[in-house]
Amino acid sequence: MEGDDCGFHYGDGTNEAQDNDFPAVERSRLQEMLSLLGLETYQMQKLSLQDSLQISFDSMKNWAPQVPKDLPWHFLRKLQALNAEARNTTMVLDMPPDARPAEKENQMEEEMIYWDPAEDIAADDIYSFSELPTPDTPVNPLDLLCALLLSSDSFLQQEIVLKMSLCQFALPLVLPDSENHYHTFLLWALRAVVRTWWSQPPRGLGSLREDSVVLSRAPTFSFVRMDVSSNSKSQLLNAILSPGRRQWDCFWHRDLNLGTNPREIADGLVEISWFFPSGRDDLDVFPEPVAFLNLRGDIGSHWLQFKLLTEISSAVFILTDNISKKEYKLLYSMKESTTKYYFILSPYRGKRNTNLRFLNKLIPVLKIDHSHVLVKVSSTDSESFVRRIRGIVGSVVRSPCRRVSVEDMAHAARKLGLRIDEDCEECQKAKDRMERITRKIKDIDGYRRDELRLQGDPGRKAAQVEREFCQLQWAPDPPEKHRAELRRRFLELRMQQNGQEPTSGVQEFIAGISSPSPGERQYFLRWMEWGLARVGQPRLRQPPETLLTLRPKLSGASDLSEPLWPEPLGVEHFLREMGQFYEAESCLVEAGRLPAGQRRFAHFPGLAVELLLLGLPLELVDGGTLSIPVRWVTGLLKELHIRLDRRSRLVVLSALGIPGTGKSMLLNTMFGLRFATGRICSPRGAFMQLITVAEGFSQDLGCDHILVIDSGGLISGALTSAGDRFELEASLATLLMGLSNVTVVSLAETRDIPPAILHAFLRLEKTGHMPSYQFVYQNLHDMPVPSPKPRERRQLLEPPSDLNRAAAQMEKQGGGFRTLAGLAFCDPERQHVWHVPGLWHGAPPMAAVSLGYSEAIFELKRCLLENIRNGLSNQNKNIQQLIELVRRL
Repeated sequence: MEGDDCGFHYGDGTNEAQDNDFPAVERSRLQEMLSLLGLETYQMQKLSLQDSLQISFDSMKNWAPQVPKDLPWHFLRKLQALNAEARNTTMVLDMPPDARPAEKENQMEEEMIYWDPAEDIAADDIYSFSELPTPDTPVNPLDLLCALLLSSDSFLQQEIVLKMSLCQFALPLVLPDSENHYHTFLLWALRAVVRTWWSQPPRGLGSLREDSVVLSRAPTFSFVRMDVSSNSKSQLLNAILSPGRRQWDCFWHRDLNLGTNPREIADGLVEISWFFPSGRDDLDVFPEPVAFLNLRGDIGSHWLQFKLLTEISSAVFILTDNISKKEYKLLYSMKESTTKYYFILSPYRGKRNTNLRFLNKLIPVLKIDHSHVLVKVSSTDSESFVRRIRGIVGSVVRSPCRRVSVEDMAHAARKLGLRIDEDCEECQKAKDRMERITRKIKDIDGYRRDELRLQGDPGRKAAQVEREFCQLQWAPDPPEKHRAELRRRFLELRMQQNGQEPTSGVQEFIAGISSPSPGERQYFLRWMEWGLARVGQPRLRQPPETLLTLRPKLSGASDLSEPLWPEPLGVEHFLREMGQFYEAESCLVEAGRLPAGQRRFAHFPGLAVELLLLGLPLELVDGGTLSIPVRWVTGLLKELHIRLDRRSRLVVLSALGIPGTGKSMLLNTMFGLRFATGRICSPRGAFMQLITVAEGFSQDLGCDHILVIDSGGLISGALTSAGDRFELEASLATLLMGLSNVTVVSLAETRDIPPAILHAFLRLEKTGHMPSYQFVYQNLHDMPVPSPKPRERRQLLEPPSDLNRAAAQMEKQGGGFRTLAGLAFCDPERQHVWHVPGLWHGAPPMAAVSLGYSEAIFELKRCLLENIRNGLSNQNKNIQQLIELVRRL
């Protein structure tokens, strides 16, 4: 776990407070909350993303928190699994029911503070009514979120926000520091959130647009509370954002579980959410993206946040029951603002005449009229009131109004003195280096040709010659002359590559990943991913063809080097270039053409392995040539063996399937990984990522790490009649499964196994190396899937289709192979076949990940880990054995 210059740091009073020999120093509410949640130790050395992803005993059980210290870890586990109930912080107390304390009555409601006006109690003493949570008292979910973010490094913060976005939760925008009033604008944490929506220009055809929420500009509407309000902002916002009659609880509110628990440290938190259109008239509340902000707490206590909201919003809605002289003065100071203001009142709870007097004074000051004052009481029809608010928002959106991005909001926050999380030196140095690389990219094909030279003709030809040479080794009587000719051509191509120097862009990239600071390396990689995504892909695009629709086009022979879909420029291309330099040099050293002492690139695998240990997926199969760079991969594994030292026992888990079947999303949800998802033009190669097993669990599980392999775009669904293309895909599928202890095959819409994967099963059956396998049927059409019945699990065991029978005949097993059970042990009563519900609950882009999907993936994960622990995944490997297996396969 690495520290982070962008982290949050607090004073040192805690040691004295914990020392019983001295008088206790009064601890702040923030310190008390951190102590209650067990997060005090993470204030100087922040909790890292790698810490949160470790496999432990808890990874195999659906456990409930029993003490407050369990809550942060429970939240992280649920959020990693995209579970819509992650915000439920209810604890299951480990004591008899009759011994549990009775629940407190009359808790403060989420948006309200009540006291008896007859009692002589100052407003400043209101906190005397609320004690800090005790180990038996549930913690408000917003307090838990704030405490966890304050205890996390920048990269875990970013992961938390990204997962919250997929769950359709409101995202933290301004993180309060209730101790020092030094609030932080979370620009970096939001950078990874990318959304897709329907963009409809005034004229012409609409199209899908994909962009970062940080960069896209949208009208912004803020909802705030002044003093006391009997109307809930959060419930109102949820109703505005929810299409149709289905309300999604984007913003946490008082009617949810624990919603009435008092907030201790979360007041001053600003949350953000967006409405994104889908192109469907029955679902689109607004015709374009609209941002909504929610300030927790009273504007009088959080004036800086309110000032920010007035500067960035197209309109501000103020909910209140009372307008007193104090509130009037606060609003009067906003007289120079150009923002539109609307009041939502509930006069039966307040002083009606006083409200009217001050409103009449404010109308000319804030340049509003009586239409900007709305009244909502308990008898008001909620649906019609929501329609009225939507009408106001829609009217503002249609008129010329302020449109801002999150980056624009950060500029305004910086001017007001708020801290911006990405203003730290490491982050800015990494960003500058990224910009020096990406500003030279005008044309992607030209940049690849000029800057990534080793991946051009020499690299493709060398891979093809090496493939021919390997095939020749298996020929019964290969002509020696042909072998010698292939070896000569191969060395010529490698010498041509080795004569090149790394270009300026590659040198800049190498300098970025060579930084002595792990934090700066991580910042650089993230900046590169986003920078390359923006210069490498159009922002507007038509709905893409899926590879399922491309399958008929793959029935004929084709050039193996010709990509089946456009491949975006990514970080993997720079690492691939480094791998080619290492490959060429290693070949010449092996052939005696270059003295080992003259090597220049021997340190490249070490640089790449550092990135793997930081959580970056590394390419195992080159997506450009569809081949394994054996020397580069073995160099990576050797370096990994050195870095892991004694903890090098591995289980290899692979996921195979054609792109679009949800396998990468499945792995990311299961283990919190970062494989590319969601785009037709995703990387073509197979990628690997490393997961650490907690030391206390490794003995029980039987391994120290799990190496996860995603087949990416390698298996395109080529038919058996596609000739060389099919043979290559079948060989690569055999390779990936041959390396694996566990294989997950992701299927969609049809029970047919892709022919190349079936081919791999047939080949591996001959060798006796059959990985433990699970077939996962994923519902890609977002329709409800009933729970699987035993007979449904037999479907894959029924007679194969003509396609799969043809694959079996290619292996000359057509006579003996009639069912899947004929090629491997497959008991239909055991969990070999899984039916996973659709990913989304509702219609994207406003849909959240469905609870059924999350729970099904968790059960699959539990089954896989149980099989590994029980030794059902074949013999686990150490890295040296894996290196030898790569060479043989």
